[in-house]
This record gives sequence, structure tokens and C-alpha cells, in this order.
Amino acid sequence: MDANFGVRIAGTGRAVPDKILTNEDLSHIVDTTDEWITTRSGIKRRHVITDDQKNSDFASEAGRKALEDAGIKAEDLDFIIIATVTGDFIFPSTAVVVQEMLGAKNASAWDMSAACTGWLFAISQAKALLASGAGKTALVIGSEMLTRITNWKDRSTCVLFGDGSGAVVLQACAPEDNGILSTWTRSDGSLIHLLNAPIGGTAVPLTHENLESGLNKITMAGREVFKHAVRNMGQAAIEALIKAGVSASDVDLLIPHQANIRIIDALASRLDFPPEKVYKNIQEYGNTSAASIPIALDEARSKGVAKSGDKILMVAFGGGLTWGSALIQI
Repeated sequence: MDANFGVRIAGTGRAVPDKILTNEDLSHIVDTTDEWITTRSGIKRRHVITDDQKNSDFASEAGRKALEDAGIKAEDLDFIIIATVTGDFIFPSTAVVVQEMLGAKNASAWDMSAACTGWLFAISQAKALLASGAGKTALVIGSEMLTRITNWKDRSTCVLFGDGSGAVVLQACAPEDNGILSTWTRSDGSLIHLLNAPIGGTAVPLTHENLESGLNKITMAGREVFKHAVRNMGQAAIEALIKAGVSASDVDLLIPHQANIRIIDALASRLDFPPEKVYKNIQEYGNTSAASIPIALDEARSKGVAKSGDKILMVAFGGGLTWGSALIQI
């Protein structure tokens, strides 16, 4: 069915914890070095929450900044979607907590779980709702506190993750003003074992006996994930361009999921994107999962790297496995 409306990005925002954990700090926790971490991941530091902080604190702050940027009141929101796998509670959703914190009394709110691709899944869903006329305004947040589910004894994974939130406000608009040019998502449940937290759910409930295993934390088969990530993100990028009828040379900026510098560079090479058109901030934040792209988008706008009228290609992959893309014009 053809869309009745276009959908545009009206505002962006981000929020990260003040506390910073450097590679040097990590070298005192596990057997690692700054050189080892930087060479293999590109990460220099990451922001981490403190014991008295929670996901909704940062999701609401990022959302509030996006609303201010858009010049929109919280009560005018029709939808709040939060992409996260590290919500405040098992239930209810973190989105309803954020709804209350923002005072968005007229919105319906829910969480989206698709790991690191979650925010792009949420953007795709919000776009469909607004384009159909189901509502006029949506707040879409990617917010992850991955250090809460990081195994600090596993040096291959604990060096990778950080905490933070990024948000955008989407608005229905006239078709000629459309700013979400295309979205594309996929998943493959046969690859669950490559990147997951295998115990703690209803399949394998957490017990005193299995708690010490550390399998309630992030586990990852790094080499296999790398292979699938580069291939699938490349596919997702190409599909977004095809759907929009846009060539890669017309794209002003590529914002990939900030998971690993080697993955980012391999993807850019695969797509033939020059370094100056690839946004990287992994050195500052590490892998913030569903928050990484919206954090990067807001940062790129605030730095003037992403300017009004630019076409931006965003692409991610995550546990599930999931992968997806969105091509926008800001």
C-alpha cells in the first residue's frame, strides 16, 4: 500500500554517562593493554553508568533533547519506541517509564528488541505508522546499558561495550518533504548462538547453580560475527540504496553501527566509501548497541558533519542475528 504521508526527522538528541572507563582502567581489571584493545577494536574509552543510574535516566534525557531540538512538546507525541535489550525491568517496558518521565501522556509506548539493529527496526516501524496516518509524531530512542550485562572476566568482550542513549523525533509530513527515503531489515534465528546472553530467560532460568557460569552476560563468537557483520551490513546498505533509487555516490555520509573499527573499515571498503564520508566515534563510546547510530547521528549534526539536505546511509547488525539499514535526508 502506498504511503499517505512522508516522514521526516524533526530533531535529534543524545545522552551518555559522565563516568569514563579507559583502556588503561581496563588493564587493571583484566589481562589486556591499551594497544591490544585499540588495535583490535579502535576503542579508547567508553562511558559507563554508576550503580545508582538506570537506562530510563539516559533514554529520557536523550528524548528530551530531541524534543527540544524539534520544538515539540512531549504531550504532542503519539508514539514512543525504545530499542533496547537492557531495559529497567523485565517488564514493564522502559518506554512507559520514559513516557511518564517526559510527561508524554497522549503517547502509546513500547520497547523494541533487536539487539544492535534495534533502533533501525524501530525507525522502520515508526515510519510505517506515521506514513499510514496512524499518528503524527513519534519519539524513537536507542538506549543501552550494556555494561550491566558485560562479563568483566572475559577480556575478549568486556573491552568492547559502553552505555548511552540516542533519540530522534519523527513527524509525518507532505510526501514531497519525505526524509526517510528507505528502510530495510532482516534476521536469521539460526545464528542465535553467535551473539547472545544464553541464560536468565524462560528457556534457561537463572539459578544459584548456573549464575557462576557468566552465561547470563554477553557471549560472542567474534570471528563468525565479524564475517556475518560485514557481509550482511553490506547487503543492507545496498538494499536501502536500491529501494530509494539512490546511488552510493549520492550519499553524503555513512553512519555504520559502531561495533569494531575493523568491521567499519571493511564495510566502507566493500561499499567503496572514502574515509571522509564514513562517520566514526567508536574510539569515544565503544559499542553502545542500539544507541550507537542515533548517538552518532546527533553528534554528526552538532559538529556540522551532517548538514541540512545531506543524504545519510545508516546500517547495523546485531544479535539474533539481525541486520538492517535506513537512508535518510536531514
